[in-house]
Amino acid sequence: MNLAAVSQIAKAVLYEGYMLYPYRPSSVKNRRRWNFGVLCPRSYSEDQGGTEAWMIRTECLLEGTALTTVEVRVRFLQLVERSIGQLNTSFEPTNGAIPDFHSVPTIEVAGRIYQPWQEAVEREVILPLCHVEALVRAPLLQPFCYSAEEQSEYLRDKAGRAVGVIIRQKSELNGVVEVASENLHNGFFKITVSIRNVTPFTIAENVNREDALLSSLVSTHTVLGVEDGRFCSLSSSPDHLCADAARCQNVGTWPVLVGNDGDLDTMLSSPIILPDHPQIAPESAGDLFDGTEIDEILMLRIMTLTDDEKREMRQSDEHARRMLERTEALPEEQFMKLHGVLRNLRPLEGDFR
Repeated sequence: MNLAAVSQIAKAVLYEGYMLYPYRPSSVKNRRRWNFGVLCPRSYSEDQGGTEAWMIRTECLLEGTALTTVEVRVRFLQLVERSIGQLNTSFEPTNGAIPDFHSVPTIEVAGRIYQPWQEAVEREVILPLCHVEALVRAPLLQPFCYSAEEQSEYLRDKAGRAVGVIIRQKSELNGVVEVASENLHNGFFKITVSIRNVTPFTIAENVNREDALLSSLVSTHTVLGVEDGRFCSLSSSPDHLCADAARCQNVGTWPVLVGNDGDLDTMLSSPIILPDHPQIAPESAGDLFDGTEIDEILMLRIMTLTDDEKREMRQSDEHARRMLERTEALPEEQFMKLHGVLRNLRPLEGDFR
């Protein structure tokens, strides 16, 4: 598996839609999460009549032998609910004591503004190497589980007194990855990877999508690698594989080859449709998390934010802070490279007079 080749593209998929311009929690666009590749708990999906997915499936073609092995990695974000509290009395945390506080929409402590937000932690499930022929006889089932967790961080004023608290809550997550193989013909196999969210989730009258998202897999995608074999493109299959490619059923995701042109050892199955061998533009200075990123326009818009808007952006989220600092520090010559570039020019054939 060529992890170096897939890492940049996979990261872009992972954080697509994580935060949108103007990159502030108070912005209407960022008050409600929208992401690709969301797998809600099965009970919530069924309660919504299937409009919210609880599973995705990847099917792709592979050419191999008895020695061919496949490696599968599943990556996603887990949302973390960040709430803010103001202490009702002066309090010095000791021995895990819980202070008396009330929730607030925003609090300013020591010159910094804090407000509620949905942060995210990266998760990765790595399955063991499997021979494709063994997967024909017995599919591999890999359950995974992340326990519920709550953490408190106290906010101190300039005198060092605890006056506020940040509470970060992670919900329990349970899922299953299933990998199977089907022997087609002449050394070709169909590989199937299914990912299911089986987190217990109680349906109540006032439960909404925001509640379900905290028990969901977000920006879910799959990375597949092969040793002693090679993957086959589904979008430009050779004639003898067209019928097999047409029978591949991909649900909520689409697999493409990654790496340099001609590389056939790694695939990325993404909830965002990509071409084979996608590349990050070399002129791009870093992630902007926004759909169909146009780096120059987004960076220009960031530079026009007011000081108060930049302050909120800087203090709301670590990813947003790094993005702002990178934009403000971008050298002029690097910024000018974003203005436009022509690639893949080739002479026209024929007489066009």
